[in-house]
Order: sequence, then C-alpha cells, then structure tokens
Amino acid sequence: MNKRALSQEEESGLLETLEQRFTQNAHRHAGITWQEVASRLQSDPEKLWSLNEMEATGGEPDVTGRDGDGFIFMDCSQESPKGRRSLCYDHAALRSRKKNKPENSAVNVASEIGIEILTEDDYRNLQSSESFDLKTSSWIETPEEIRELGGALFSDHRYGRTFTYHNGAESYYASRGFRGKLKI
Repeated sequence: MNKRALSQEEESGLLETLEQRFTQNAHRHAGITWQEVASRLQSDPEKLWSLNEMEATGGEPDVTGRDGDGFIFMDCSQESPKGRRSLCYDHAALRSRKKNKPENSAVNVASEIGIEILTEDDYRNLQSSESFDLKTSSWIETPEEIRELGGALFSDHRYGRTFTYHNGAESYYASRGFRGKLKI
C-alpha cells in the first residue's frame, strides 16, 4: 500500500469527521457545499493523506475558502495544533542549535505532511472568521530577508487583536507550533 494513501476505513472516518466539522462551522466557508468538497477530496488520495496528518497532529482542518476551482483547508483548532508544538522554525535553525535541540522544525514537519505554513495574510484571514491562538502562538512563513538575519515570525491573538512578532528561528516553546494550509 502507498505510504501516502489511506485505507478505505481511514478515508471513511476522515471524511465523516471533516463533514461534521464543515457542517458545524458554516461561517468559515459560505457559499461552498460539502458535496463539492467531498467530490474533490475523493479524487486526490495524497491530499486526503495530508488532511489526515493535519487531523492526527491536532489541527482540526476545515475549508476556509476557494482556490480557483479548488478549496483551501486550514488548521482551525482553537490553539496551535498540539502535535506540532515545541519546534524551531526551519532545518537551518535546527542544525544551528548546539544543546537542547527540539525534535524537528516547523518547515520540516509541514513538508513531511504535505502542507504549507500559513503566511501572515493567511493567518490574519483565518483570524477574521473567529479568534484562534488565545493562549498559544504559531510560526508563520518568514520572508527570506528576515530569515537571513537569523529571525523568524510568529503570530497570536490577544486583547481582541492579531499580533505578529519575531524571534530567533532556533527558539522553540511548548506553547508555539504552526498552522498549515492545504489546497485541494
């Protein structure tokens, strides 16, 4: 069996979970029907596998918009996904740590599960539908010019506002993870 494909049972369970979340959170995807989404999902087993990984790591993926004739899924867990915390920003940052290295980096994990880290615009758009990361924070895609200087960006939502900050890319915290997106 393909490593990046789900069994029939896993696929059915994931589709049921996604449909339930889709139905309960209609404000995230006005004008989109579950039938459209389900049809698209069933035609792309590798993307279903990635969605399953998002779910397994605590992301609670849901449709947040359209991408041409496709759809955008983003992590919609209330806080940064639990299974994707305590990570530094990228592989270069991970290599640069001499002591107390985290298990991995946000960029590596995103690549392994086939998703993209949210950009600052993505993060702000997600926050416009409801408030996320009230107690945690999430790494966001960092421009190369900031990364070249050793920094990385992260965001959270406090005091009714969405904030973007900077930190050393090699830093990691139990309350900081990353949110991802997947275009299907």
